[in-house]
Amino acid sequence: MTDEVRPRPVTGPGAVSAWVRATDTGVRLTVTCDGEVVLDGVPLGFSLDGVELGPHAEPAGVVERTVRDRFRARSGKAVGEHHYEHRETVCTFREAGVEWQVILRTGPDGVAVRYALPALDGTARLTGDRTAVTLPAGSRSWVLDYQTWYETPRFGADAADLPSGAYGFPFLTRLDAPGHLLVTESGIDGRFCGAHAEVGEPGTAGERTLRFALADEAVEVTRGPVTPWRVFLVGTLDRLVSSLFVDELAPAAAPELEEATWVRPGRAAWSWWSGFYSGAQLEEQKHFVDVAARLGWEHLLIDCGWEETWVPEIVAYASRRGVQVHLWTIWRDLNSPEDLRRLALWRSWGVAGIKVDFMESESKDRYRWYDTILAETARLGLMVNFHGSVIPRGWARTFPQVIGYEAIRGAEYYVFFENQALTAAHNVVQPFTRNVAGGMDATPVAFGAANRTTSDGHELGLSVAFECGITHFADHVDAYTARPLAARFLAEVAPWWEETVLLTGDPDSHAVIARRAGDRWFLGGIATGAARTVRVPLDRLGVAPDAQVWVVGDAAPGTAGVPATGLAETITTAGDARQIGVEVARDGGFVAIVTPAGAEPFRAVPRPVLPAPRVFPAVAEVGPDGTASVTVDPGARLRLPPGWTARRTGEPASGDLEAGHAGSGAAGSAETVSPETGTVESGAGGVRWEIRPVSSLPPGRLGVVTVEQDGDGPVPVVAHVRVVRPLTPGTHALSGLPMIAFVNEDGPVERDQSNGGGNPGDGRPMRVAGQGYDRGLGTAPRSEARFHLGGRAATFTGAVGVDDESAGRAKVAVLADDREIFTAVVEAGKPVTPFHLDVRGVRSLCLRGEAASPDDTGVHVDWVDPALHVTPPSR
Repeated sequence: MTDEVRPRPVTGPGAVSAWVRATDTGVRLTVTCDGEVVLDGVPLGFSLDGVELGPHAEPAGVVERTVRDRFRARSGKAVGEHHYEHRETVCTFREAGVEWQVILRTGPDGVAVRYALPALDGTARLTGDRTAVTLPAGSRSWVLDYQTWYETPRFGADAADLPSGAYGFPFLTRLDAPGHLLVTESGIDGRFCGAHAEVGEPGTAGERTLRFALADEAVEVTRGPVTPWRVFLVGTLDRLVSSLFVDELAPAAAPELEEATWVRPGRAAWSWWSGFYSGAQLEEQKHFVDVAARLGWEHLLIDCGWEETWVPEIVAYASRRGVQVHLWTIWRDLNSPEDLRRLALWRSWGVAGIKVDFMESESKDRYRWYDTILAETARLGLMVNFHGSVIPRGWARTFPQVIGYEAIRGAEYYVFFENQALTAAHNVVQPFTRNVAGGMDATPVAFGAANRTTSDGHELGLSVAFECGITHFADHVDAYTARPLAARFLAEVAPWWEETVLLTGDPDSHAVIARRAGDRWFLGGIATGAARTVRVPLDRLGVAPDAQVWVVGDAAPGTAGVPATGLAETITTAGDARQIGVEVARDGGFVAIVTPAGAEPFRAVPRPVLPAPRVFPAVAEVGPDGTASVTVDPGARLRLPPGWTARRTGEPASGDLEAGHAGSGAAGSAETVSPETGTVESGAGGVRWEIRPVSSLPPGRLGVVTVEQDGDGPVPVVAHVRVVRPLTPGTHALSGLPMIAFVNEDGPVERDQSNGGGNPGDGRPMRVAGQGYDRGLGTAPRSEARFHLGGRAATFTGAVGVDDESAGRAKVAVLADDREIFTAVVEAGKPVTPFHLDVRGVRSLCLRGEAASPDDTGVHVDWVDPALHVTPPSR
């Protein structure tokens, strides 16, 4: 072959071309844009087992092809069908007894390079990457100090002022007035580790060199590709902002994920930011659902503190309002095959997705963990949002259930670091860097942030300027409804986008992003610096002069050190100039909706409340044959815990329903539920199911079966039945049995520890009047803990007192089928009050506590050594 390979150039405006050369100084890459060289002499190659490949490579062959493909984006900058064409050149070299390859991809927005070992036998160790880019002396870059979870502030620096060191991707550089380079990665999986940028000291002419640094010192590799794609987007800022090149380079989705209609982008209510322990409060979550439904939003995220006892209840409550529930978890709780079974369990409750947190690593081992989570959530039909995570590298194409990543210093930093408020300058950089790579869960619109320096208009502008598959709005839902203009816009803002356009902006000053949904364009503008007028061209939107423009922006200019508060609206048209001027406050911003003349700009409607599926009984006991019987509406489907099966009564075994699957009940069965009496009647067309739990379900334990039927669009309406294996003769510690429901003032009811704070498992050893106790329940009145007895127990024993971690008095009671059978007043510092109660025939037991007076706030009550005693049936 010759020492130079030029792929056929891509034609058209902004055309990008690239080629690889074997020179006296090694293998080199050149990239042009619009006929101008933007990267020249980029060294290529890598180190294998400490041997550097690239400096003395001998060409051994070239293969070229055109890659034409398509994918359907379920979320992101442009949902729907996307077609693309790349030119691929595979250059093979021989060096030091090794055959290695440069795989070069050229697309309209940039180029990408990855390395491969096509003839490797066994394994080898990748120990370095030679790829390096020279940043001119007069360039300016926008960067963040490297951290494996990408949450340091982004900032701009000239080449001369940029400190040497490690920086995270995407790394943006302005090469000259119109030309920009954005460096990032794509196509990563558990075969590789991640990389970051290392910028060296200035060269003799003031230039800087950016190199790819591996997260692992050495990466074991096998035959085939040995690195992800090293991606170089080139061109104007508007082209970079709209680019889908990172996703185009990623592997195609599996055929079964091509039509993943269960992936539902949208808007989410989220209580953690405004109430750290609110994830433990069922009633607060219901309130967030109610407001989300009134605003027409699609999702609720319950962060840390949720408890499995009531998750099915909030899922059912939300489903009736067309809202889907997502649960927070931590990565190490999903780090083994046994741990992964939790995902199937949560899905069986009707949970729609997870937010998994604190991965905080770019190692190959951690990417292998990501592979497992991606495969399992895809199999189960669970959406997934990664927090404490790496940046997007194309997974939204390969695994469309990925609806967001954090990898940004977002609104949570107002919670943890009140004196390190997010700056407007940091925000303005994001649309040009981090958000180019993919969905960005920055949790925007934090009106209530302490020490906030951005204006109200800026905060609202983030709702469009920042893109994520599901946008989790940071503030309390009441903070939005208290601001009518904000509430109106957030009800209108579309759940997904069909097109994304940068209208005007610069990473140092402002960004105005337009995103289209149907015939409406939504604009989000954010600015840093003094109050001023931002001129917004609308010509790229293709709108007519009489297009309507509704603008919500800052009501006042604000002053230095005091953010502008208040919002004001303006109604105008695009005009002959197809341009509007918007007054923004200091560190201000705005939003707007642009609609065709005569079209209705305001289309949001509250979500209706639908009836729940009927199911009887609410608690079903497993009989001697190992099954429990429930009756549901015709057409309802069941979703089962892992390992469980179900069968319609009278159906052959082939009609069995396995765990995780949903099957319709056949009309014409003999029984249904009377809504008036709650009893089973005959001949009304109900459907009876026999449910068989796993044989390992212990006595007194339960599983939750979900009954679902079609509801609001893709969201099924659900109800639940708890299937209990009855108590057997003997003594059963109450703290080892599942609750049917609970209410607790501060976090969940704790087992075998005091109440502690708001998170599950944060209590201490129970101690009353200096006496320690190992078993029991820790509560914070007002509290109730309900248990199913099923008429099996004879006596209930135990004691109750105020834990030494608190002061005050409490009124306590034990209720048998909602009838008080024991009451007492307990006081801090006093010994426990014992009880021995007859519970023969009792089906439901409730332990209740409440403060004895308004002065007794914060009192914590321990129910110590509570036990149920079941006697053998008399013969």
